[in-house]
Amino acid sequence: MTEAVPSDSLWEREEEVAAVERTIDTLKSDNSTAGSLLVIRGEAGIGKTALLAETRRIAERRGCTVWAARGGETLRSVPFNVVRQLLQPALLSLMPEEAREYLGDWYDIAGPALGIAEPGERRADPQGVCDGLVAAVRRLARRDWPLVLLIDDAHWADQETLRWLAAFAERLDDLSVLLVVAHRHGEVSGESARHLDTVAAAGRPLDDLSALTPSATAGLTRATLGPHADAPFCREVWAVTGGNPYETVELLAKVQDSELAPTEGAAAELRALNRSARGGGLVARLEELGIDATRFAWAAAILGTGISVGLVARLATLEYEDAARCAELLLAARILTEPDPANQQVGDGDLEFFHPLMATAIYNSIPDALCTAMHGIAAKVVTDYGFGAAMASRHLLQVHPDSDEELVEQLREAAREHLAVGAPDAARRCLERALVEPPVTEVHALVLYELGCATLLTAPARTITHLQTALAMPGLDSDTRVEAVYRLSQALLHNDQLEEAVRTVEAETARHKDGPARLRLQAVHFMWEGIHAGEASSPGRSEQLAKLAATCTGRDNSERALLILRGFDAMTHGENAEEVVELCDRSLVNGRLAPGLGWTDTEWGIELLMMLAGAYAYSDRLDRAESLYNEALRAYESAGWSGGHLSLAHAYIGLGHRRRGRLREAESSLRESLRIAERVGRGLPLYWSATCNLVDVLLARGHVDEAWAIAEQYGFAPPYPSTIVLPDPRSVRGRLLLAVGRTKDAINELEQAEKAATARGHHNPVLVPWAFDLAPALATEDPVRAARLVSDVRRRAERFGTDTAIGEALRCAAALETGQRAVRLAAQAVAYLEASPCQYEHAAARVEYGIAARSVAELNRGLTLARSCGADGLATKAREVLDTGRGLR
Repeated sequence: MTEAVPSDSLWEREEEVAAVERTIDTLKSDNSTAGSLLVIRGEAGIGKTALLAETRRIAERRGCTVWAARGGETLRSVPFNVVRQLLQPALLSLMPEEAREYLGDWYDIAGPALGIAEPGERRADPQGVCDGLVAAVRRLARRDWPLVLLIDDAHWADQETLRWLAAFAERLDDLSVLLVVAHRHGEVSGESARHLDTVAAAGRPLDDLSALTPSATAGLTRATLGPHADAPFCREVWAVTGGNPYETVELLAKVQDSELAPTEGAAAELRALNRSARGGGLVARLEELGIDATRFAWAAAILGTGISVGLVARLATLEYEDAARCAELLLAARILTEPDPANQQVGDGDLEFFHPLMATAIYNSIPDALCTAMHGIAAKVVTDYGFGAAMASRHLLQVHPDSDEELVEQLREAAREHLAVGAPDAARRCLERALVEPPVTEVHALVLYELGCATLLTAPARTITHLQTALAMPGLDSDTRVEAVYRLSQALLHNDQLEEAVRTVEAETARHKDGPARLRLQAVHFMWEGIHAGEASSPGRSEQLAKLAATCTGRDNSERALLILRGFDAMTHGENAEEVVELCDRSLVNGRLAPGLGWTDTEWGIELLMMLAGAYAYSDRLDRAESLYNEALRAYESAGWSGGHLSLAHAYIGLGHRRRGRLREAESSLRESLRIAERVGRGLPLYWSATCNLVDVLLARGHVDEAWAIAEQYGFAPPYPSTIVLPDPRSVRGRLLLAVGRTKDAINELEQAEKAATARGHHNPVLVPWAFDLAPALATEDPVRAARLVSDVRRRAERFGTDTAIGEALRCAAALETGQRAVRLAAQAVAYLEASPCQYEHAAARVEYGIAARSVAELNRGLTLARSCGADGLATKAREVLDTGRGLR
C-alpha cells in the first residue's frame, strides 16, 4: 500500500495532526464532553495556516461543523472584526426571527457588535457585549454540535475579539466545542498579549512548530516536482528557505512556473527565484504584471477586507473592465484568491490575499504619501458604499492631519457608532485622532469631553486629564459643562480621588447662580461627601443639606436627588427612621423611580440609587429596598451591563437577603458579586462591597474558617477604601477577629470603627454596629466602659426607633447581664426582633433568651428559625444546649 503524501506544508506534522484527530474524536464521542482548546504557535510561514486547513478537512470528514476566521495586520483597529468573521456566516444562515430566538436576551446586546442588529439608544457595556458573544457561541454550538472554531493569525485580531476569546477560553468546561487558535510569538504587547496569554493558559499548546528538516524538504520537493529532483537541488531548496514551509511551497511553485529542471546545475538559480516569491521580490514580480495590476493590488491591500472588483476599481481609479482583468492576473499569479464561500460575512468581497504575508508585503511597498492619500480615498469610497463612519474610521486614522473640520466630524460620528456597539477603545482611537487634526477652537473642548466620556469606564486617570483640559477651554455650553464636571468627579471617584472629586464639584458650584445647574451641582457635591469615608465632612454639611432639602418638593430630579441624599444622611446619623422613610418616599413618583433616575440612566449614576435603597434597608423598610435591588439586577441584565454595575447589584441583593435573614441566598448572591468584581478589578469600592458583605454573611452562618479564608484571599483588611461600604468594614473586620480568637486586635479594630464613626457623625447602631461587639469584648477587662457603651447604644437605637435597632441594643445589654435581669432584657429583645424583618437577629435573640431562661420551648423556636435562615453555627449552639439538657425546663 502506497503511503499518502502530505499536502503542501504538512510534512513532519504527524504528531500535531494526530493530536488534532484525537481531540476531534473526543469531541464527537459525546455532546456533553467539556470543550477543548488547542494553541498553535510559530514564526511566520512555519505552517500554522496549513495545519488549520488540515484541521478543517479532518473535522469536516468526521461530520463536524467548522467556523473559521483570521486576523489581519491592517485590520486590528476594526472592532469585532474577527469574531464577526467567525459568527456572521452561521447567523446570516438563519432567518432574523430564528437568530433572535437562538440568542434570546443577548440578541439586542451582542447583535449590534456582530452586525446583525441595529444598536439601541443606550451606550453598550463592553463587558456585557463580551458576555453576549460568549453566550451566542454557547447557544449556537448546541444547534451545530459537533462544532470546531478555527482562528488564524490571532496576533492580528482586534482588541475586542481578543477580549471575547480570552473570556470564551476560560468557559469551555461546560461547552462541547473545539477551539483552535494559531498565532505568532512576540507580535503583540500590552492588553492583547495578556488576552493571548489567558488563551494559552486555558488550552493545550501544541509544541511550537519547527522548520522542515532537509529530509522533509527533499520529500516535499520530489512530491511537487517529481522523483527525478536530485539531492543537491533538494539540499539547496532547504538552504535557501531555511526549511520554512510557506517559503518552500512558494519557491517550488516558482520552479514549476519557470520550468526549471530540478537538477544540481539549476540549483544556483533558486535564490533569485526565492527572492521573487516574498518581500521585495514579490513586489518586483507584481510590477512585472503591469502598473494597473500593481495599483489594483495596492488598493486591495489598503482595503484589507471586503475586496471586490468594483470597490477596488474606484479606489485605484480604474475602469471596471480593466480592474476585472487585473484581478484575473493576480489570481493567476497566486497573489489573490477567492474566499471560502462557507465563511462569507456581511461586507465580504470577491477576493482575498492568497496569504497574509503577501498582503503585508504589498501594503508595506506602497509609498508613504500615496498610502496616506489612498486611505483618505478609501474612507470616502467605503462611506459612499454605505458601510458607515465606523467602518471608514480605520482609513481616517491613517490620513495626514490637515485641520479638516469634516474629518473631525466623521471621526466623532465613528466614535459614537463604536460606543453604541460596545467598543470604547475604538472610539478612543477615533477621538484621539480627531484631536491631532486638530479641531477648530469651538469644537476642541467638545472632542475632549467626548473622549473623556469614552474612557470613563476603562481608563479613569486618562479621563481626568481629558475632562480637566476640556473644562479649561472655551466651547462647552452650560449644560455640557455641568455634565463634564459630573463625569470628571465620577472619574476621580473611580480613581480613588474622592476628596478631589468633592473639591472639583464644590468649585464649579460656586461659579453658578441659583438655578437648575447650581442645584444639580449642589446635589452631586452632597452625594460625594455623603459616600466619603474620610475622617470628617465639611463643617455644617448635614445642616446645609437639611436646609436645602427642606425647600424641595420633588418637582425635578435635582430636588429628588437632594431628598434622597437628605434621607441617607439622616439614616447614617441615626435620626428618626420614620422621617428617613418619609424623605425617601418623597423622592419617588407614584412609588417608583422618576424618569431619568433609573438604574441605567447616566445623568446621576448608580451611587444615588444605592443610597436610596440603603436608607430603606437600614430603616427596616426591606420591602422597598429589595424592590430597588431587584429592579437594578433586572435592568443591568436586560441592558447587558455585566461589569461593575452588575457586581454591585448582586452585592446589594445579597445585602437585602442578609438583612432578611436569608443567609444561604445572601451567600450565593455575594459570591456571584465577588466573581464579577474579580473580573472588573481589585481595590474598587464594588470589590469591597462584595467582600465585606460575604465575610459578614459567613460569620452569621457560623462559617468562621471560611470567612477568614475569604478575608485573607481578597485582602479584607486595612487600608479601607475612600468610599463608605455597607455594612461598615471595620465593624465586620472586628467581629471576624473576635471570631478567630484575636481579641486584642479585634478591640483595636472596633475602637477604630468607633473613632471613624464619631468623626463622621455616623450614629446609626445598625449601620455601624461596632458597639454591639465592642461592649461584650470589654465586659471583663473594662466593665464600666462596656456598660457606658451599652447605655449609649440603647439611647441611639431608641432615637432611630426601628425594631431592629432597639432589639439589637437589648441583645447587647442582655449579654452583659446575669440572672433575671438578663432574662428580662433578652425577652424584650425577642419582642422587638420578632416585629423586625431581620430574621437572623430574631433567631439569635430566641436562642439567647432560651439559654438565659433555660427554656426548651424558646430554644426549639430559635433552632427552627436558625435552620430556616441557614445560620448553621447558631443552630449548632442551640442543638448542643438542648442535647445537654441540664437545667432546662
